[in-house]
Amino acid sequence: MLFSLDLPFTPPLHPDNLFGHLVATGVPGVEEWRDGAYRRTLRLPHGPGIAALRPQPERIGCELILSDERDLPAAIAVCRRILDLDADPAAVDAALGADPLLAPLVAKAPGRRVPGAADGAEFAVRAVLGQQVSTAAARTHAARLVAAYGEPVRDPAGGLTHLFPTAEALATLDPGTLALPQARRRTMAALVAALASGDLDLGPSADPARARTRLAALPGVGPWTVETIAMRALGDRDAFTATDLGVRHAALALGLPATPAALTRHAETWRPWRAYAVQHLWATGDHPINRLPR
Repeated sequence: MLFSLDLPFTPPLHPDNLFGHLVATGVPGVEEWRDGAYRRTLRLPHGPGIAALRPQPERIGCELILSDERDLPAAIAVCRRILDLDADPAAVDAALGADPLLAPLVAKAPGRRVPGAADGAEFAVRAVLGQQVSTAAARTHAARLVAAYGEPVRDPAGGLTHLFPTAEALATLDPGTLALPQARRRTMAALVAALASGDLDLGPSADPARARTRLAALPGVGPWTVETIAMRALGDRDAFTATDLGVRHAALALGLPATPAALTRHAETWRPWRAYAVQHLWATGDHPINRLPR
């Protein structure tokens, strides 16, 4: 069944990096950009669904294909989480704009949002696949997992083919079959085991502090992975990827401290909105994540 609605938000909303990030990192079969909309499959309580989200000047156009109408509230909540539609851009921009070095970036693109995640466990798996590899390589690794372990879906309006595999499904895989370094295979095995057992909860109601502790205890999960998952999957708007190369390069170009420790000290003035500062820093680079797809 098809539902068409508008998703309201508090303006301004800068769509370029928001949709650009989702599409540039999208997993084939699970996500796509089609006819001006970001589309993806959704795992919902009563069956699979598909969402199409289209940026408009004053709203987000949303079309939902659902297996069961009871999933409409859950699907809307997921879409709002993906696009960070409950943000308070005035508060964020005022805080970050008070830093003279960030102020020009904020003035140029007010209303930047932090791209979220449809499913925390899915994003964590993708974050590990993305460790120290290109965006294209991470997408390829994820697409292989989807084809092998994802559940097929029917998409009458596009080219989506699967739900992203559950942690339980991925816990059955042989790590030796992954085209990854041995250390990252161990990380992946430990991650999906923790997710499947319930020891690690990355759902919407998860305790962020406990999740961070559990993540950091996994082999091969360092500060970059913990902060990335906290930012995108747990909705922590103060998460800060100080070790990220893109963040450090942008900081150096702007005259900010470029070492992780010094940058973290400077970023104290950006609290509690450091995740939004990361979006502004990333946006200084020439990368598809910063461009609205055409």
